[in-house]
Amino acid sequence: MIDKKVLQDWMSGMGVAAAECDRVEQIAVKRGVNAVQVLYDEKIVPEEEVVDFLSATTGIPELNLHGVQPDVEVLQLLPKKFIELHKILPVACIGKLLTVVTSDPFKLRTQDDIKRITDCDVLFVLAAPAKIAEATEHYFASGKNFSEFVQEADADSVELVSALEDSGQPSTVEVGVDDAPVIKMVNTVLEKAIKQRASDIHLEPYEKEFRIRYRIDGVLKEAFSHSLDFYPALVARTKIISKLDITEKRLPQDGRFRLELKDRQIDFRVSVLPTYFGEKMVLRVLDRRGIKSGLDQLGFTEIPTRALAEAIKRPYGMVLVTGPTGSGKSTTLYSIMNSLNTPQKNLMTVEDPVEYQVEGITQTHVQPEIGLTFASGLRALLRQSPDIVLVGEIRDSETADIAVKAALTGHLVFSTLHTNSAAGAMTRLMDMGVEPFLIASSVVCVAAQRLLRRICTDCREPVVIPPEVYQRCGIPEEEFSKIQPYRGKGCAKCNNTGYFGRVAISEVLLVDTDIRSLVIQKKSSNVIHQVAVEKGMETLFQNAMGLLRSGVTTLEEILRVTSKG
Repeated sequence: MIDKKVLQDWMSGMGVAAAECDRVEQIAVKRGVNAVQVLYDEKIVPEEEVVDFLSATTGIPELNLHGVQPDVEVLQLLPKKFIELHKILPVACIGKLLTVVTSDPFKLRTQDDIKRITDCDVLFVLAAPAKIAEATEHYFASGKNFSEFVQEADADSVELVSALEDSGQPSTVEVGVDDAPVIKMVNTVLEKAIKQRASDIHLEPYEKEFRIRYRIDGVLKEAFSHSLDFYPALVARTKIISKLDITEKRLPQDGRFRLELKDRQIDFRVSVLPTYFGEKMVLRVLDRRGIKSGLDQLGFTEIPTRALAEAIKRPYGMVLVTGPTGSGKSTTLYSIMNSLNTPQKNLMTVEDPVEYQVEGITQTHVQPEIGLTFASGLRALLRQSPDIVLVGEIRDSETADIAVKAALTGHLVFSTLHTNSAAGAMTRLMDMGVEPFLIASSVVCVAAQRLLRRICTDCREPVVIPPEVYQRCGIPEEEFSKIQPYRGKGCAKCNNTGYFGRVAISEVLLVDTDIRSLVIQKKSSNVIHQVAVEKGMETLFQNAMGLLRSGVTTLEEILRVTSKG
């Protein structure tokens, strides 16, 4: 127990009047609790300040619950009602030592009860009551048994639309309250994914159970887990609505379907892969609302937006967008195509698969099993008198050669490549066997992009970054004072992650006479990159640092996604 005089001196230092200190003591005696609990209940001093005082006085460490994810087994060591009643949270267990978060370390009876229930020694760490309550709600919702969640959920507002029928019209799958439980299970998983802004849904079987994870803002988060009893039915139902073969379990399959939730239409791209314990399914969520009309709607900063806008005004040539899977390349290209989509232009695409269906654009889905590849599809497409062409991805030398020659014969060609930087696209095309003089003559612009998580605006707070960290990142010393970085503390809106939504960063390499000369000389991507920077290209790191200065993202997120080069 904290000495009464020490507590009063601290409260006085916090600006609390002597009379208020006495009142706290009187309430504590009357309720039969300690003074710390009264401080929390009466909110006389901010909770975080009380926790800091307790930690400094008792030597018990504080725990930042932001980003902590206890195992389900640890959460199950104590009954949920017990956890909520005593406002604690078990977070880790090593051997017979259980770490428990509390806001009041003086509840010795609670500590004894925990030891009796778990047969473990208890190590208390500190956190504010509100943080513990938020984390408890979040973790138990995440670790909830799948069947319990389905019983509670109301998925009747969901209408599933399967793949296109032979007539070209989608077939609607009606869902009612009396339908089989597996139908409601699938609808529940999909609806929750949309409400949580997931970009992918992972259904993964293991030896004794399966789990479902959502990729939210680029990071995977476990949503449900259950014994394998449900899994075969879950996979079969998803295959049915995706028009896949439910009897084929040895080969990979790809399909798609559409979901209608109130006034929204969302497409799902389905990939099935056989694994040791069953078929793993990944569903890519394609929300049409993500397609913007115009570069200014994409969220790029001024420099890359201006460079891209200059490139797409060209009557012919090739514009490439590079980056890893899930970096927003398709969204960028569709948004550019949408802005160029006018009755005077013939826009055509060849894709694998067609991700977004856009009215006014002729879209072709490659089918290699029947001979319709990117190369053959692009050849046929060029005989259809297109003005603007989108090639989903340049994967091989044949496709690269045709796309480059199309750009040289009066077509504006857009495509994607998997490279780490904008300059790397040049050497990648050379590796594919395209002649350097053809690359230099056809490519007008290369944009490399990534997605960074945004700081949650509801829990954003200033943070201090040591100067040595800036120095290691190559940021000039005179800029230190100009930067006010922020971070997200974690709240209910962002599921205690501190981030909500994503923003794109980009480096745009405009090909001019100097860059063409380097390409023809077969210079390395490092040389091309260095010359482009000298001529004013803003790198991914520099573009991201602009977002740090404006308080949009964190330095940790920038270093996670980009390099200093």
